[in-house]
Amino acid sequence: MEVIGIEDGYEGLIKNKTRKLETKDVSGILTLGGTILGTSNRANPFAYGEEKKDVSKEVFRNFRNLKLDALVCMGGDGTLHIAHELIQLGMPIVGIPKTIDNDVGATDFTLGFDSAVAVATEAIDNIHSTAESHHRVMIIELMGRYTGWVALHAGVAGGGDIILIPEIPYKIEKICEEVKRRSKIGKRFSIMVMAEGVKFSVIDRSLPAGRRGASGGEDRELVVKRKVKDSTDPIRLGGVSYKIARQIEDLTGLETRVIILGHLQRGGKPTDFDRILATQFGKKAVDLVLAEKFGEMTSLQCGEITSVLIESAIRNLKKVNLDSPLIEAARGVGTCFGD
Repeated sequence: MEVIGIEDGYEGLIKNKTRKLETKDVSGILTLGGTILGTSNRANPFAYGEEKKDVSKEVFRNFRNLKLDALVCMGGDGTLHIAHELIQLGMPIVGIPKTIDNDVGATDFTLGFDSAVAVATEAIDNIHSTAESHHRVMIIELMGRYTGWVALHAGVAGGGDIILIPEIPYKIEKICEEVKRRSKIGKRFSIMVMAEGVKFSVIDRSLPAGRRGASGGEDRELVVKRKVKDSTDPIRLGGVSYKIARQIEDLTGLETRVIILGHLQRGGKPTDFDRILATQFGKKAVDLVLAEKFGEMTSLQCGEITSVLIESAIRNLKKVNLDSPLIEAARGVGTCFGD
């Protein structure tokens, strides 16, 4: 088999940026994070550039000119949605789920998730000493977009006292009660681990209680850091932790500091779990190509490597189940979820 590397994701197919990959090119890269080919989240062939042009015909032309028999697309929700659109037009594609957010359906875990959790957990470990020494509430904000997988797993692994995830609406009063309770029993610090996609709840107390709506008058909104016009996902989340920190200080008088881990989560060496999963997914993807099972994606289910239709994987964003055994275990050891 001859392998052609497409550089910078779909950008490489649009602008015909490719290079042949041989054994020497990939030897030794198992320990590396990221990608040797580069990537881009601003190259949707069906809405390319600021003008949102449909350049899918160019993609097909370049695909044919390269004499490719199949395209293997590695990525998360955005990448796989585009792959599905190309499949509908007849392109032979096999998918591999790769995102630290772990929000792709029909697979237990995605590539990169475990490594991101490991980095976040180490950061939480390092925060404990300064939080305890200075008697502070420390908030660690983690990536994850609209789901709480990274925050939940890292929060539990790192011993977070409070964990906030998008799937569980929080009440600032509950958070403040918890940090004050801990302070009263001699625990003069609290570690809060939160996802960037939690909803910031604002109660308009200028309205009479009867006019605040069925939800108590809470206006839940995502905190958007900025928007990128030509991106496949234009919304950039981040910064909700600062708003929560101000509320905690105002309502409790306890000094509160914020750490936003940001893109540090995406760096470093992959964990052994991710290295093994990547090897298994790669082998499975080649099997799918040889069997001409196009339109399918590699998947990990109950410890077994299998495949599913890409369409089923992207049908719904995979969110944390509220009856998750991990949430149950965390509550069992006293973790507060702000609800």
